[in-house]
Amino acid sequence: MGKNVSASEKREARFQSWKVPAGVEFASPEAKAAYEERIGLFKDIVLMEKQPKRIPILPFGIFMQPALFGVSPYDAMYDTDKMLDAQLRFLKEYNPDYFVTAALLGYGKIFDILDYKQYRLPGHGISKLSGWQYVEDEYMHADEYDALIKDPTDFWIRTLMPRAYGALEPLAMIAPFTNMWEAVLVSAQMIPFGIPPVRAAMQALLDAGKEAMDWIQKVGAFEMQAKALGFPGCFGGATKAPFDILGDTLRGTRAMMIDMYRQPDKVLAAVERLAPLAISQGIGGADMAGCPVVFIPLHKGADGFMSDEQFAKFYWPTLKAVILGLAEAGCVPFLFCEGSYNTRLDYVKELPPASCMWVFDRTDMVKAKAAIGDKLCIGGNVSSGLLLTGTADEVKAYCKQLIDTAGKGGGYLMCTGTAMDEGKADTIHAMIDTTREYGVYKRT
Repeated sequence: MGKNVSASEKREARFQSWKVPAGVEFASPEAKAAYEERIGLFKDIVLMEKQPKRIPILPFGIFMQPALFGVSPYDAMYDTDKMLDAQLRFLKEYNPDYFVTAALLGYGKIFDILDYKQYRLPGHGISKLSGWQYVEDEYMHADEYDALIKDPTDFWIRTLMPRAYGALEPLAMIAPFTNMWEAVLVSAQMIPFGIPPVRAAMQALLDAGKEAMDWIQKVGAFEMQAKALGFPGCFGGATKAPFDILGDTLRGTRAMMIDMYRQPDKVLAAVERLAPLAISQGIGGADMAGCPVVFIPLHKGADGFMSDEQFAKFYWPTLKAVILGLAEAGCVPFLFCEGSYNTRLDYVKELPPASCMWVFDRTDMVKAKAAIGDKLCIGGNVSSGLLLTGTADEVKAYCKQLIDTAGKGGGYLMCTGTAMDEGKADTIHAMIDTTREYGVYKRT
């Protein structure tokens, strides 16, 4: 698109691309109509220019869909065919409005080849019946901020990846690629790639790449089939708040909390350096998938992790920059607010109308509707605890309450408050069926 194309025009083009998925042959005219209606509903709740026909529904699960059909987390990560069969059965039997890409689960064999250390996977240090678990550690040391800020790509390749992936530890032996600036240095630059450990690391990458191609072809075929049946995928790209990249992936929770006191200027410089990279990643995913929605899970900005003063200083400015950068490119940032964001709503008010959507976990939805619901789409708040321990009638009553409050007038997405790893058939059905029956707006 040209430089003079507005953000709204870019967004409209992305919605049109999402509405007409490349290469998809719909299974029937009814499936095509259902697909187009679901895109229209999503557009209506985001833009808030008119009241939608009804409230759209997204039961957000990671391991939940396979679990509902007896597929363990271990099998979901190591038996792609079994996992995708369960995903397809979920769409047919539960009839949600959108599917969450099965690519979020990842493929266990790839992690095994690379000896991935930042997560414990099902069957590897934890039960085969458990979802993955993050392993907190300082994958970036306290004195390495300058190296990250100077060249994040070089830091990732030669420092983070050797620490986070056992098979890639030898990459710490290679020299910066920016050294290859003239012929006299090229030959010497290649020497580390002849060392057996480095060659083994390169082979691990090749082996992982082969497995990834086999895996993504199956996932891609499933997604084409899901679309053909009338179900749009709800996410195009994914990215994170710069503070969360730093605090989750690099420094770890404990070290991050210390850094805010001991070296705040380094923290600020690092998140500012990461912000444009986060924007580019989100846009790239949306471009590739042909879907404008960019998923952004929020972790360390929740109430209780940091003070309001710290949120205003360390977390919000670069998150806001990422949101605005994505919106300027015509994307729809999908903020998935894990935990409570009750004390953060005043910051969200700063954002332009229809620039993004906020899906909440434990936030007071009445307050959220009053604070931002007149200009930004909100969603979520169906808790995992209610879905896993409550009754179908309790879920039905709670969803009706959400529809009557958060859903009043439009601009609301019925969604689980967390990414579910388990589920009960009766309560998930209650959430979906109640919303489809009760969450219908009267036309005036």
